[in-house]
Amino acid sequence: MNQHVIVTGASRGIGHAIAQHFIDQGDRVVGLSRSGEAPSGCAKSIAVDVSNSEEVAAAVKVSIEEFGPVDTLVANAGITKDGLAMRMSDEQWRDVLSINLDGSFYSARAVIPSMIKARNGSIIFISSISPFVGNPGQANYAASKAGVVGLARSLATEVAGRGVTVNVVAPGLIDTDMTADIGAARDAMLAMIPMGKSGQPEDIASVVGFLASNSARYVTGQIIAVDGGMSMGL
Repeated sequence: MNQHVIVTGASRGIGHAIAQHFIDQGDRVVGLSRSGEAPSGCAKSIAVDVSNSEEVAAAVKVSIEEFGPVDTLVANAGITKDGLAMRMSDEQWRDVLSINLDGSFYSARAVIPSMIKARNGSIIFISSISPFVGNPGQANYAASKAGVVGLARSLATEVAGRGVTVNVVAPGLIDTDMTADIGAARDAMLAMIPMGKSGQPEDIASVVGFLASNSARYVTGQIIAVDGGMSMGL
């Protein structure tokens, strides 16, 4: 396809799988992560703290200067700092909102001018089913991911007339480092999944790939849950 694709949080888990998916298609992928690590096939990898708007803007500028207009942005970078709300510190709250929601906004804002000028582009936010099922101990995470949905739908209406689509992929229980140590909560979540199993990062990557393709040019402002049926009716 030879798209110019930027993936945030590309160093591991879902972000790594998404970046690899586009690499395998022959796209020029720029991987952004706090560590600067990304799949070896990336055209470029840049160390970026997505909660810092200046760092994000600078990285996108470098990417555009080297590879031209951005065709696809996948805003995937995210963290968790779980805890019951009544005991949650200001730092736990703010850190998660800063990476998950602020970072998504900064990333989208940085690529939109390039996409509007080209009258083409796809922005894909990685959210979660968490805001829709109510996981205890995740007030910060759920709020940030719900915010991503609102952000996506507002942006979708702003840029639809310029040939730019904006969509959300909402993963359920996916086998990553983030979900590896949740203990009994994992068993409880598995019991809620009609398919009876967790998903793989590649399951998310394939849906992202569809949304970034010409096959999805008339799809915008949508939330696609990839969760084995856990959140039917989302």
